[in-house]
Amino acid sequence: VQLVESGGGLVRPGGSLRLSCAASGFTFSSYAMSWYRQAPGSERELVASISSAGGSTNYADSVKGRFTVSKDNAKNTVYLLMNSLKPEDTADYYCYGHGCGYDFWGQGTQVTVSS
Repeated sequence: VQLVESGGGLVRPGGSLRLSCAASGFTFSSYAMSWYRQAPGSERELVASISSAGGSTNYADSVKGRFTVSKDNAKNTVYLLMNSLKPEDTADYYCYGHGCGYDFWGQGTQVTVSS
């Protein structure tokens, strides 16, 4: 089982990034997926979730209207489009898959929002 995040980097305030999480080794279409983030010195927090089929999404209040989570079951990939980025969005972002009694974490990708 693997979850591999990509797409992180350094971006200026107001900019955009799209994170990707490529899954392998399990039936991706049967799993809900989430994005979490953890800033230095802070606890890991849920950013966004999407149902197994992709029809239902939820967002943290801090990212509503700015972030969009999507899921492509044909490509075994979940995405997080992040717009209007703020310095407080700086964190390591993690992909999380859960369902069928199992859960999996990716290794994380770093996002830094700074001028």
